[in-house]
Amino acid sequence: MDLTRYSRQMLFEPIREKGQRCLSGSTVLVVGAGALGTVICSQLVRAGIGKLILIDRDYVEMSNLQRQMLFDEEDVKHMLPKAAAAKNKLEKVNSQIIIEAITGNASVDNIDDLIKDADVVLDGTDNFSTRYLLNDACFKYGIPFSYGGVVSSRGMTAFFIPGQTPCLRCITKEGEGGGQTCDTVGVISPAVDMISSLQVTETLKYLTGNQQALRQTLKTLDVWHNHHYDMKLTTPDPECPVCLNHEFPALQKIAQNEETVLCGRGTVQIHRKAGMNLEQWESKLGQVANIKRTPFLLKAALEDGIHFVLFKDGRVLVQGTEDPVLARTFYDRYIGS
Repeated sequence: MDLTRYSRQMLFEPIREKGQRCLSGSTVLVVGAGALGTVICSQLVRAGIGKLILIDRDYVEMSNLQRQMLFDEEDVKHMLPKAAAAKNKLEKVNSQIIIEAITGNASVDNIDDLIKDADVVLDGTDNFSTRYLLNDACFKYGIPFSYGGVVSSRGMTAFFIPGQTPCLRCITKEGEGGGQTCDTVGVISPAVDMISSLQVTETLKYLTGNQQALRQTLKTLDVWHNHHYDMKLTTPDPECPVCLNHEFPALQKIAQNEETVLCGRGTVQIHRKAGMNLEQWESKLGQVANIKRTPFLLKAALEDGIHFVLFKDGRVLVQGTEDPVLARTFYDRYIGS
């Protein structure tokens, strides 16, 4: 293994060659290849992580380029899935890294396989339902979870370690969010960069054996208004089902819905089928919609402003509405059960 490319990082006293070899022997799972996820992946690959597992359910659009650092206009032109586009860029950065890129949705059905080899799980998602899934899986299997979230100029992050810190459910309650998304109040790239950099920093501390340096707080910051706060991670919430009762609500199949409203995207994801033959669906939908097919997905534009994006793994994005009932209506009309 050639470590010379990491020479400046190994000059840093807390890491040195021993820490670098720890990084090179580690596996991380990053869920989400959007704003947070692209910065996280770029920093981890440049730092010399051994294996990166990346999963994302979406494809690259023009509005992503303002803050999603691994993508460019060619990715938009070819409607590349974010996981595939990220892998293409990351392999050019560091060919020594093993990168497993998955176009799909992290769910109760696949989370065990995704997480089984991970030393740390990093949150690059845009919704709390997936974050709670990651939180519950990490605390079930004893894997550290690096949480991060950003909207507007604000962000928050914490590094949760099962058995040592409270979990995400202890500090954020389901259903208590303010409802703000990047599409309603916007987001600026520096806030994304700062939160994702903090996520990676704590991950590097943990993987290089510098656990005494971990921050052990929930950090909240607003880069525009110059505010920052740290809330100490102390004892678990006495009502937390994960920490106190070792129950994992998000891992119950009954908790999973077929429909998911994507963060401020005017999009509902519906996942009812185990797989889809894009060539066959191109023929079926070509009678009623304008079609564009790539090796990864099929996009169908209907006359009433609704677009379908079909993926091989059976997911369908219904674009043009955030109403699950309306999305199901169009899905049932054109895709069926």
